[in-house]
Amino acid sequence: MDAAFTEEQDEIRRTLRALLDKRCGPDEVRAAVRTPAGHDQALWRQLAGQLGLPGLALPAAYGGADCGPTELALACEETGRALLPAPLIGTAVLAAPLILALGGEEQRAALLPPLAAGELTATLVVPDGQLATALALTGPNDGDWAGGGRAGGIQARQVDGAWRLYGEAGQVLDGHTADVLVVAAHTGGFARSRTLLLTVRTTGPDGTETPGLLRTRQTAMDETRPQARIELRDVAAELLGPDPAGDDGAVTAALAATGATAAACLAAEAVGAADAALSRTVGYVKERTQFGRPIGSFQAVQHRLADLYVAVQAARSAAYYAAWAAGGAHPEPGAGGLALAQSLEALRAVAAEAVQLHGGLGFTWEHTAHLYFKRAACDELLLGPVHRLRARAAEQAGLFGATGPDGAGAGDLAGPVARAAVGA
Repeated sequence: MDAAFTEEQDEIRRTLRALLDKRCGPDEVRAAVRTPAGHDQALWRQLAGQLGLPGLALPAAYGGADCGPTELALACEETGRALLPAPLIGTAVLAAPLILALGGEEQRAALLPPLAAGELTATLVVPDGQLATALALTGPNDGDWAGGGRAGGIQARQVDGAWRLYGEAGQVLDGHTADVLVVAAHTGGFARSRTLLLTVRTTGPDGTETPGLLRTRQTAMDETRPQARIELRDVAAELLGPDPAGDDGAVTAALAATGATAAACLAAEAVGAADAALSRTVGYVKERTQFGRPIGSFQAVQHRLADLYVAVQAARSAAYYAAWAAGGAHPEPGAGGLALAQSLEALRAVAAEAVQLHGGLGFTWEHTAHLYFKRAACDELLLGPVHRLRARAAEQAGLFGATGPDGAGAGDLAGPVARAAVGA
């Protein structure tokens, strides 16, 4: 691994930071999340048109920049620093890689170029609270997370040769504005069910909502990460790629590969947010005086900030390594999940200390620190919890060996031992 960034990678970081410093300050973030879209659409078009942000990791053949997970993670670190409300994660990190991995050539040609250009946005739809499981981050994604053929979840049926979708999902990132939904659904009934990915265009050629599709923006603690509830009532869909015909291994493998990259990008995003919150806190303790001197001169405060600095730097190293591993020929199992766990933990610690070191003022609506605190809390609810991310990474890496002292298999011991090791 070469730990030094290339000139092109440094330029991506510098250019994006300069633009976001001008266009995405705390006041702009607050204004953007109150719009119906939940983000600044003009800024998103600028990021797509001038910087090619949504197509950063897509091949040049489909209008992308032909970069990889490392460049995408660096971009996410900068957007995390600004708490940018934008459909970047749903479009570039979740949906586009799945379309690229599983879609036929006609589907790729129809969807990827407009996604790369920012003309369309997309997101991944999975049942409530199952995003981390679907991406194989908190457990194997071969279970009932998409419905399991039973009531609930999302079901797909073929009617006269066409696919139709039924069901609902909540906590869908930017689901209320996405132009394309990549929906994870089960088909085949309970005994022979299999997981499929299907695409849904949310609006027709005339701009009206697709029949049977109901989208409602949800109230979220973290307004900078807009979420929606999606209801599918006999909605027409197109199968992504060929029908696996009873074998959904390609679908689950694509979701797991996407999860490895997504974990690295989300870890980098959390590191960017933690670094920004720490910088703001350091600046504040240099200015706030108590007993006639800045509180930053007190040794107790310095020790707390030093611990936070070490945590952020460790999380940054883990995120960079996970991005490098995801882009390699042989990805390292569990690297993304471990990096995400460490980054979420670092962000949570920094955000909590930011509130405390601002004398409690940081949790008021008028102060910026509360935005970081809410991002930390909601990201762990959406992608964690941290102890499950670590337990899954331990299982993937075979941390506890093939057999236990009594001869039990790893499948019998890895999960419980891993959870015990992280204090679950």
